[in-house]
Amino acid sequence: MRILILGGTREARELAGALTARHHTVTTSLAGRTSQPDRPPGRVITGGFGGAEGLADYIERARIDYLIDATHPFAAQISANAVAAAEATDIELLRLRRPAWPVPEPNAWVEAENAQAAAGVLPPGATVFLTVGRQGLAPFLARKDCRFLLRSIEPPEEQLPGFVTAIEGRPPFSRNDELALMRRRRITHLVTKNAGGRDTYAKIEAAFILKIRVIMIERPALPKAPEVGSVAAAMEILSQLPAPKRFVFF
Repeated sequence: MRILILGGTREARELAGALTARHHTVTTSLAGRTSQPDRPPGRVITGGFGGAEGLADYIERARIDYLIDATHPFAAQISANAVAAAEATDIELLRLRRPAWPVPEPNAWVEAENAQAAAGVLPPGATVFLTVGRQGLAPFLARKDCRFLLRSIEPPEEQLPGFVTAIEGRPPFSRNDELALMRRRRITHLVTKNAGGRDTYAKIEAAFILKIRVIMIERPALPKAPEVGSVAAAMEILSQLPAPKRFVFF
């Protein structure tokens, strides 16, 4: 089968490896936001498709049989494009989205609908560990009364003001390293996205240990689609799918 994975996550790489091992023809699409991504097995293309119509066109031209959305839980536009393209081309779509981090106890963190809301929660004078990626920083850059330690895989393209310090880091991170970083930088607040997964949860544990206030940006709503939360669950479904429609002859 020809399978297209919209990737960029650990789960996408693991799924590509599992499907390739079963002799499927796997292509993984990466958005191209990092210059040195971890490349999954199989064919890799970068740069996106130009919206839902471009994705649908690629599916037809490449004769893709199944589409798997294994993008980051906050890649809402890409997930919406996947739903639209699957409907337009009449192929199967499966969304692989890791579960969100559950709240360990009541009021363990402050929930924020988006970056704007998260920035508004911060008190004046806060020293903030900001782990929301390098895009969509405008609401935080408007808070000149706070100081920020911004960590991202690659540095932001924009010029940052003096009250923002940028560092680079690629997960996974250990709890001891996160503890040391937060202590050294005298962090008072952590702002992060509820990405789920084990690779970046250590910062949450470190914040709880140090009694640092956590502000959690909640996941965006996505269009309805068949969804699983693990590579194992995805492989179980894929092994039971019928033969591709385009290869059924009458």
